Amino acid sequence: MSTAEQSRIDLEIGGMTCASCAMRIEKKLNKLDGVTATVNYATEKAQVTVAGDIDPAVLITTVEDAGYTAALPTPPAPAEAAAEADAEDPELRSLRQRLIGAVVLSVPVILLAMIPPLQFTYWQWLSLTLAAPVIVWAGWPFHRAAWVNLRHGAATMDTLISLGTTAAFLWSLYALFFGTAGHPGMTHGFEWTIAPSDGAGNIYLEVAAGVTMFVLAGRYFEKRAKRRAGAALRALLELGAKDVAVLRGGVETRISTEELRVGDEFVVRPGEKIATDGVVTSGASAVDRSMITGESVPVEVTVGDAVTGATVNAGGRLVVRATRVGADTQLAQMARMVEEAQTGKAEVQRLADRISGIFVPIVLVIAVATLTTWLVLGFSTAAAFTAAVAVLIIACPCALGLATPTALLVGTGRGAQLGILIKGPEVLESTRRVDTVVLDKTGTVTEGRMSVVDVVVEEGTDAAELVRLAGATEHASEHPIARAIAAFGRVVPELVEGPSAQAPWVPDASTGSAAQGWVPVEGFQNIEGRGVTGIVDGHAVLVGRHSLLEDWSIHPSPALLAAKAAAESAGQTAVLVAWDGASRGLIVVADQVKATSAEAVASFRALGLTPVLLTGDNEAAARHIAAQVGIDEVIAEVLPAEKVAVVHRLQAEGRVVAMVGDGVNDAPALAQADLGMAMGTGTDAAIEASDITLVRGDLRAASDAIRLSRRTLGTIKGNLFWAFAYNTAAIPLAALGLLNPMIAGAAMAFSSVFVVGNSLRLRRFRSQILEETHV
Repeated sequence: MSTAEQSRIDLEIGGMTCASCAMRIEKKLNKLDGVTATVNYATEKAQVTVAGDIDPAVLITTVEDAGYTAALPTPPAPAEAAAEADAEDPELRSLRQRLIGAVVLSVPVILLAMIPPLQFTYWQWLSLTLAAPVIVWAGWPFHRAAWVNLRHGAATMDTLISLGTTAAFLWSLYALFFGTAGHPGMTHGFEWTIAPSDGAGNIYLEVAAGVTMFVLAGRYFEKRAKRRAGAALRALLELGAKDVAVLRGGVETRISTEELRVGDEFVVRPGEKIATDGVVTSGASAVDRSMITGESVPVEVTVGDAVTGATVNAGGRLVVRATRVGADTQLAQMARMVEEAQTGKAEVQRLADRISGIFVPIVLVIAVATLTTWLVLGFSTAAAFTAAVAVLIIACPCALGLATPTALLVGTGRGAQLGILIKGPEVLESTRRVDTVVLDKTGTVTEGRMSVVDVVVEEGTDAAELVRLAGATEHASEHPIARAIAAFGRVVPELVEGPSAQAPWVPDASTGSAAQGWVPVEGFQNIEGRGVTGIVDGHAVLVGRHSLLEDWSIHPSPALLAAKAAAESAGQTAVLVAWDGASRGLIVVADQVKATSAEAVASFRALGLTPVLLTGDNEAAARHIAAQVGIDEVIAEVLPAEKVAVVHRLQAEGRVVAMVGDGVNDAPALAQADLGMAMGTGTDAAIEASDITLVRGDLRAASDAIRLSRRTLGTIKGNLFWAFAYNTAAIPLAALGLLNPMIAGAAMAFSSVFVVGNSLRLRRFRSQILEETHV
């Protein structure tokens, strides 16, 4: 039996209001023969794998039959993409307008109902005037979603909100127009008694308006977080070069990178981005690939070497022949990996939706049973209907609707004060289960830039002079290592005792004098891949590799070569310096560990997490860094796709993985991890692909983020428990007809105040780096 060839179809889904909508669409699609579908509520996309041939129109029709919209994605042109990125989501704008309107109109209604001295002669009619637009217009998204769910025999949070607010509103209308609630001078006084009532003198407008306002707030902030889901892909694709100097008939012509074809040759000057993946056909240079591979040291390339699009030419002029363009480039593949990792995540089921999925049908059954029982027992229709409606009103999830948004708003607000940006409620569930934290090396554990860490000199050589001459020579070069030496050389340390090769001198810029100007370099020459030469103050200076000195028949001492080997074994870069025909010493350059990284790793362990160092850098450098910060497990020399595979492997082993990174190369792995955390000092692509952004470059903020997220999730669960317990306890009273409106209102207010107060406790969360930030 032959296996049908599998193909993948992506769909953009519209009309989903909660995670259960995604599950419903997924079930509908999976019923089709040969179809395996994953629907992601957060990204509003469906990833459909089809065995054999199927018309995408069949998939779209299936989704539409379920009550939602579906369309095949159409990649916009660059100009359209930019406009789309800048344009505001109409649905988000509509939610914001509804929320603002609800706040302005609901607050007076709530104050009038809860503060008896404010209840003037016709206050109830003013409440109706203000509350009606909130319940009908502002709450329309909930009513519409409830209707869609009803058509498909489903009940969600929207169903409960719509039923509760509608019941409260309709009963208030009945009481105002046909009961005694509309009489002049009617007040809601506090009566601490429980007694049967026909309800004709009670209105519940503040309940309906308040619930609508609070739940709208939660929905708005949720939608705003979802809006950012596609920004990761835009950030990745915008990294590439926009135009390129292509060679046509030996003449350079500037064209858009979209017009490049495989086989075209193009010119890349120093400082320019390489337009697309290709092979060097002319020239030699150093290429900064840190944004793609995470390597901290630029890589020397020459004729025949492969280069990657979006990397930066840090040295000489290159001519490159394009080998992959458009969707086939490594950058485009990384963007695709980010999208697949986001879509492939297990759908997040909101806690409130899970509760309401069980709670709503039970409430409806109780309400119907209450109405039936009262009628069977011979009570009046008004009394029976009052009791049934009371069940719906008391079941209206005021505290339940507040439980998640208030804790989330307070928790994320406190996080923002501490430099921790949490993107949405779905992030919190991941932090509870995380047991492994994977750390990118460059820019996360380390500073992410080259700097001088050691200077070793030959016998009789002055270290300050070596730094001065080497810095002056390297100042004329654009190579990143040269820039590090030149930057260090701007400060000339004053040495009390002359160092020797046997006692390496570790420079401390704080002992130096003020920054100085550079002595002009004469006859400067950049020898590609090997170093630089020039004349400074009459000295013929060489700075570079051992092979450069050998060309001039200059031989370093065994002690200096031993120091060079020791530095390189630790993953550092050793640059030899010579002048006037003699070896003078070496300068060691490396990417240094951040001062707080070791403390951060210790805090991860205290949280029960196993730290893993993951990097595209070489094994020696990775092991050296890991030893400094206390990490035992190291995975080095991995490409971006392999980083995703490593996260996959750890997850397959049963681990729940948090990933901390800052580079473009980390973006797919950040998206794939159960919890992605991006350093705010990193690239936009990494930040947008992550779940949490750490504004500071301090790794300790990652442990703060996990602690804060866990605390916020715990608060949400506590809120949901008490809100649910309140409803559960009050519903029997309502069913028995013993629900005094004011006691119900006071209990509802207490429940809401308790939830808000419990959430406000998150403001007392303390950061490990609190003393330094003065927050």
